[in-house]
Amino acid sequence: IVTINDGLKGIGYGLLVLFFAMGIFQSAASFRDLQRPEFALRHFIRFVAAKVAVGSALEVMTVIFSICGGVVQSVMDSIGGMASTGVTMPQEMIDTIESVGFIESIPLWLVTVLGSLFITVLSFILIMTVYGRFFRLYFYTALAPLPLASFAGEGTSFAGKAFVKSYIGVCMEGAVIVLACLIFSAFMSDSAPVLDTSLSAVTMSWQYVAETIFNMLVLVGLVKGAERIVREMFGL
Repeated sequence: IVTINDGLKGIGYGLLVLFFAMGIFQSAASFRDLQRPEFALRHFIRFVAAKVAVGSALEVMTVIFSICGGVVQSVMDSIGGMASTGVTMPQEMIDTIESVGFIESIPLWLVTVLGSLFITVLSFILIMTVYGRFFRLYFYTALAPLPLASFAGEGTSFAGKAFVKSYIGVCMEGAVIVLACLIFSAFMSDSAPVLDTSLSAVTMSWQYVAETIFNMLVLVGLVKGAERIVREMFGL
């Protein structure tokens, strides 16, 4: 990432000059405007600020990531003990399953296999979503000098603003993902499913697995919708 970022700084400086020239000619109504000190000073300050942003693109992205990471850490610290909670099977269901004979346990194997398959697939989707977010952070950081160069021109600065806002949104997705996982863990540990002990072990197992899969689907939906949630919350 550092090597790519440094290699793109040269292209960023070239775009910087181009955007700066475009900004001057677009904002100057006549040659007399170019002779005004305040006009030249305003564009000079913009040029210097954009040059610093391109030259320190990696540091700028790191600072933004650190600030958003502090928000994520604050969310985890404020929730505290929820991170250590886990999902446990009700004791009544365990006793019922242990009392089942060999022939009656065959349908339970089918329930276990299908439930494990669904949960494994959903877990892979969660992992891929989280890893996809990290790759997006790497892409933004590596290519940062190019969009940051757009700050040199008034007419092109909207691209740089959109880039920074989008990067902040990607960083803040971590807070939504962490919060969703912690709330899901606390919900699963505190809300024990209502089991009817008069039912057979297979039926009880199907009910438990179906409820677990449903809760997992809700978690996957929240995690995959983290980008949309952040954009709605912050107006990005």
